[in-house]
Amino acid sequence: MQAVATAHIHLDDRGVSWIDDTNVKVIEVVMERIAHGSSPEEIHFQHPHLSLAQIHAALSYYYDHQQDLDAEIQRELEEVAELEAEAADSPIHRRLRAAGLIR
Repeated sequence: MQAVATAHIHLDDRGVSWIDDTNVKVIEVVMERIAHGSSPEEIHFQHPHLSLAQIHAALSYYYDHQQDLDAEIQRELEEVAELEAEAADSPIHRRLRAAGLIR
């Protein structure tokens, strides 16, 4: 399915969906909903610079493009896991482990 911008949502030149007049990606609102189970009202409370209309539009856009956005979320989670694995053996982590400050 080709992504098409909707009210309150626009796509940048890379096809990333953003909430109009903000520096907030649709995926950021979606991840808050998924991670914390936040309702639109709770998201608005945590991010008062977003209107409820913008939040609902972001969630609506997500449900219309769920497969693509879920795949992007999965890619981001895998990238974070890779970075964490790489950092686990960094010099600072070795020193902190040697000092008994981390496992």
